[in-house]
Amino acid sequence: MKSTRRQFSLGVAASVALGGQVFAQAAKYGPGASAKEIKLGQTMPYSGPASAYGTIGKVEQAYFKKINSEGGINGRMINLISLDDGYSPPKAVEQVRKLVEQEEVLALFQTLGTPSNSAIHKYVNAKKVPHLFLATGATKWSDPKNYPWTMGFNLSYQTEGEIYARYLLKTKPNAKIAILYQNDDYGKDVLKGVKDVLKGPNAKMIVAEATYEVADPTVDSQILTLKASGADTFINITTPKFAAQSVRKVFDSGWRPLHLLNNVGASVGSVLTPAGLEKSVDLITVQYYKDANDPQWKDDPAMLEWRAFMARFYREGDVADASNVYGYLAAQVMVQVLKQCGNDLTRENVMRQAANLKGAKFTMLLPGISMTTGPNDFSPVEQAQLAKFDGKQWKLFGEVIGASH
Repeated sequence: MKSTRRQFSLGVAASVALGGQVFAQAAKYGPGASAKEIKLGQTMPYSGPASAYGTIGKVEQAYFKKINSEGGINGRMINLISLDDGYSPPKAVEQVRKLVEQEEVLALFQTLGTPSNSAIHKYVNAKKVPHLFLATGATKWSDPKNYPWTMGFNLSYQTEGEIYARYLLKTKPNAKIAILYQNDDYGKDVLKGVKDVLKGPNAKMIVAEATYEVADPTVDSQILTLKASGADTFINITTPKFAAQSVRKVFDSGWRPLHLLNNVGASVGSVLTPAGLEKSVDLITVQYYKDANDPQWKDDPAMLEWRAFMARFYREGDVADASNVYGYLAAQVMVQVLKQCGNDLTRENVMRQAANLKGAKFTMLLPGISMTTGPNDFSPVEQAQLAKFDGKQWKLFGEVIGASH
């Protein structure tokens, strides 16, 4: 990263020395890029069963507005075209085709959801459009050999599942585990991580499994079935709507298992508050970025900066919703990549720079966690820390844990 910056500064110096003409000649532009604009595209579930995530697209638009108010990136304004796909794969395909073929965006950024991204995966790679920092942790997004234009963002779902299973082996080796998961690649990925660790004799620790579909109205019946299994430990692999329902139903049914809730369904604002904070006490999750509800970050410079940003650029956003920290972090990473591109704003160079993060530290990541990518490493986040909910906020505990593979 340092050498890229050095080369870019030398290039700027040369253009200044020879008069601005060299700068114009040196600039390389792909679709969606010009001397004035960098056009990005994304789809978000602004409606439908995962609409709680819509705030991610809004906070990212707000962050790029902030960057533009400060002069943009090398004088170029970021234009993020964010379309609603309703968390529907066919709708995602339709909207992404519009972004690629009509809007001719330079890159796709943070398209959300495993089902939606699965539906566009082959198409965007065939079109050679950067498909960057997907808002999903499915393991298949890190496959540079077969899908060189796609890169994920979230902590890998498999890694998250492994962390929960390793924690249980260490602290509750005789656990009787029930698992609820979304019946798609996302749910199955977390489940695989759990089972990769709980194999051999430990496989018998899992006593019950249940699935749900995103079109299901509730998961109440699944919770009651899992409770009836006699399990004393519950691994909850759900998105916000179903996470809130399951946290509430577990408590209201009188079931008191050790309850592990996956990161994507662990927002205090969009999940635990609707479920009932008193019903969420002692839940365990993993985190890799700072939680705005955690008092330890009250005077943290990065958190103060984020709060000031929210107050100015996204006033209607909920500061208790972890998604608004997540989206801000993802937008910071995208800005870093675009800065590294310098004056070469081609699709090829955008991918090259996305795969050139070397121990990058972003202020909203937890201490001890950084991002590294390379030509053969398309997994930016590979570390996390466990946290327990105390009725008001998540409290971090233990060490930063990395992927075991």
